[in-house]
Amino acid sequence: MYDIIIIGGGPAGLTAAVYARRAEKTALVLEALAAGGQIIKTPLIENYPAAPAISGVDFAEKLLRQAKDLGAEIVYEKAVDIKDGKTFTVVTPKNEYSAKAVIIATGSESRKLGLENEDELIGRGVSYCATCDGGFFRKKTVAVVGGGNTALEDALYLSEVAEKVYLIHRREGFRADETSVARLRAKGNVEFVLNSRVTKLVAEKRLQSIEITDNGGAVRDIPVNGLFVAVGRVPENRNFAKLIKLDEAGYAVAAENCHTERAGVFVAGDNRQKEVRQLVTAAADGAVAATEAVKYINSL
Repeated sequence: MYDIIIIGGGPAGLTAAVYARRAEKTALVLEALAAGGQIIKTPLIENYPAAPAISGVDFAEKLLRQAKDLGAEIVYEKAVDIKDGKTFTVVTPKNEYSAKAVIIATGSESRKLGLENEDELIGRGVSYCATCDGGFFRKKTVAVVGGGNTALEDALYLSEVAEKVYLIHRREGFRADETSVARLRAKGNVEFVLNSRVTKLVAEKRLQSIEITDNGGAVRDIPVNGLFVAVGRVPENRNFAKLIKLDEAGYAVAAENCHTERAGVFVAGDNRQKEVRQLVTAAADGAVAATEAVKYINSL
């Protein structure tokens, strides 16, 4: 029996483990893949306070070592269910683990285009975060895919960095607010490519160009240095939908204190409802969720 089981070994989960152990609570972190989560795919982190230039891998390794040194236990197994009772039992394909409290910090994944070589080109021209990686494309040519607020915000941000920005959207109209659309149309270095989809990534080690197919079937090739995909995110909450409330997009419903409707179950990081999904907010969630979990356990 652990005090706290933390599902997910990304920045939110590992930060939660650090705070749990500093409160002298036993903590188990269950991670399905690799500690660090999505951040390990980021070549360079430049927006984390007091760490202006560190790779995602280095950041994850330091945070993992910190959690381990404090006594957190890390097990590489995927949590597939949580059994609810007087305590909680977290189920993996291999084992079952019990705890007094659970923190779900499974994060979210960027929805991908599903193109050949897309995964291989992450960090080599393909990105899902303009504010994270836009600086690498200063004075270069980039494209943004999407029609929502995130896509237009990304394009606006990149228009101040890149020499040329293509905005590619599969429809004529946008889901984004009209103010953002108008601002973007006023930019002299932004070209709208509407009623079109990205159908191929052309690369030799790095992205060189993208193939665009319009709704009429016409194909064109656009040379670009970078492609920013902003077609939504997929939170990793499906396995816990019986226990916690999810919104229409699948995000866990929780306030800033990271409490869910089920006492003793907390959420932290990109899988919960929130406005800003960045490394620093994931770490903040982990600290808050662990602190609240400790309070809950102490009240039992």
